[in-house]
Order: sequence, then structure tokens, then C-alpha cells
Amino acid sequence: MTDGFRFGLEAEYMLANKTTLAPLWYKDVTFHELDQIFSAIDLSGLPSLDGLSAEPPHKKLMPFIVEGYGITDENFIPIDAYPKGVEIRTPVCYSLDELCNVFEDCYARMKLALNQANLTPIAISHHPLESKFVGPQNKRRHDFWLWAMEVMTTYGPDINVSFPKEITDKLFSDLEDLNQKVNYYAPALAAISLASPFYQGHIWHVKNEEGLSYRTFKRSIVAPAIELHPDENFRIEFKVFEMSNRMIDFKNYFLLVLALFLDEKLTGRATSQERIYDLGAVARFGLAAPEMKNRFLELYMRAPEILMKHGFNPISLQELTPQIESFWTPSTQMKEIFHKTQTLTPVMESLSWLYTLDGRKI
Repeated sequence: MTDGFRFGLEAEYMLANKTTLAPLWYKDVTFHELDQIFSAIDLSGLPSLDGLSAEPPHKKLMPFIVEGYGITDENFIPIDAYPKGVEIRTPVCYSLDELCNVFEDCYARMKLALNQANLTPIAISHHPLESKFVGPQNKRRHDFWLWAMEVMTTYGPDINVSFPKEITDKLFSDLEDLNQKVNYYAPALAAISLASPFYQGHIWHVKNEEGLSYRTFKRSIVAPAIELHPDENFRIEFKVFEMSNRMIDFKNYFLLVLALFLDEKLTGRATSQERIYDLGAVARFGLAAPEMKNRFLELYMRAPEILMKHGFNPISLQELTPQIESFWTPSTQMKEIFHKTQTLTPVMESLSWLYTLDGRKI
């Protein structure tokens, strides 16, 4: 029954020195250095790269990208880049199991290559030391240029899903209603994933209280919750989740996104302005923000039935139940480690691994 669904995962990682675990940025590594590392990775055994596009200034099509700020010529053609980190982008996959296997494979290849250069990827959603970047204008549109500078310190996953034609036709028949539905539930989905509690080397505070996500706080005003791609089999790109070092989390994010779009009985609707307000509260309080736990539970409790109806196994979503009940987020654990040690190093170490679906540590 899952025929016609397509999946892709894009996940951005900060880089750190493998030996010291010191967070790195564009001042510490170059595009050319990282591009050479990635270009040398053996791609044999991976699925076809059909569906991926070349990313200038990269010259080779591959599932590994130096993510950062493009440096352009006078015609705004990228000729270099300031790296903020690196990204894995899976080829198009035809099941969630395939996607998880491909992502784990890509991560292992990327990490091995980076380790040989004394670098390691870190699954955090905002740079813990850097908070501001200013670069030469690299976009024709002024607002695009401002956004390119803003995201130089943020990292996150994009959950890409396309649906069978009959479902796509329904979803896209009323785009205003679809966006209002996403506006209502997206902040609650973001709340379970918060993973960036640091600002300039310390725990982020707002109004004299510790917050949970400087990334969500920073992005809430201008970042879209979804991007729609009608020219690519009506691919939907869901953008509010934060990074994780557990493959089970990524799988659950896909299941929750599927449930959101497939469930025709979810009644919540909100404006973009309300989504922005709610994300600001979520950045501070997570699921404890007003209405968020109830919103999440509305979707979560209905998800198994909806997913099974379409041929998806929802069993892994049970992992979220203790997290929901305790209001736990990845940021919660990061803050606990930091409070014990008063240093970022053990936090970085805890985020320098990917835990696979079968419990292995890469």
C-alpha cells in the first residue's frame, strides 16, 4: 500500500575537531578542503542519484554537501563558499526502511572520511559559540541575502515526502487550508525535537529563564514550516524539526509528517502569524508551551490508525510516549550534561555519534 510514496532526508551537521571536539566554523575549514574530502568518498553500492541536483560550487554530484554561505561572481554564480558545516542528502528512497539504511550508510562513509582529516560531525541545531554572520551580498533579492546570512549558524533536517497522485491531488486542491493545518500542528511537532540550548558558549536565556532552542527562536519569524515543490512530483519539504543523533528520531519525524498530511480529520487551523507566535513559545518551553501538548497528542494518538491504513508500521512512535509525558527534549539532556561539567566538550562528544535503528553506534 505504500506504493507511490517517495522519501528523502537532508541533514546538516556542525563540524568539530575530532581530537579536542572544539566546534568549528568557516574560519577554521575551507570549502576546497571539505569538497576534496567528499569528492574522494566511494559511492559504489548507493542508490541512483537521480533526483539530486548539482550544488555549485561543487563539481561532483554526490550525497554529501559542504553547507554554508555561497561566494558568488558578479552574476551571482557561486564560485566558492564559507562552510558552516556539512550535509547528507539521501537519494530518493521508496520506503522508510530503505531511507534509514541509506542514511546510515552515507553517515558512516562521511564520518570515516572526515575523521581521516581530524574532523567529526556534530548533531546540534545551532552553533554553540557563534551567533552572527555578515557576508558580501550573494543573492539578487535582498531578503534572500539576509536569510542566507541568518542560517549560517543553524543546522537541521529537512523531511522530504511525496505522495501517490490521488493523495497529492487532494492535498494540493486547497493550498490555503493545507498551510493553515501545518501552521497549527508544526509548532507542536517541533517541540519534541528541540536540540539547540546554547548561545555564545552558555545556556541560552530569555527573560531570565533557560530556553530550549535558540535555533527555533531565531528561525520562527521568517523561516517557512514547509516548502512545496510542484515541479518535483509535488514534493513537500517539512522544515521545523531539529537535529538528532538517533535514527529512530528521524524515522519518527517521517511518520509524524505522514500522519499530519494523511489525516483528513485533524481540525486545527492557524495563521502564519499564530505559527510564529507559537514557535517562539515552543523555543522557550517545548511541549509545556500553551496548547502544545494537547495539539501534539491530537495528532499522535490518531497517527497509528492513519499510518496503518496506508501501509506504514507505526510501532516506533511508542518511543515518544515517555518523552511526551516528561516534556523531555534532546536539549534537556544537553543542558543536564553542561550543568554537571560547565563545559561544552562532553556535550559535543555525546552528539558526535549516530545511533542506528538496530542500536549500533557509528
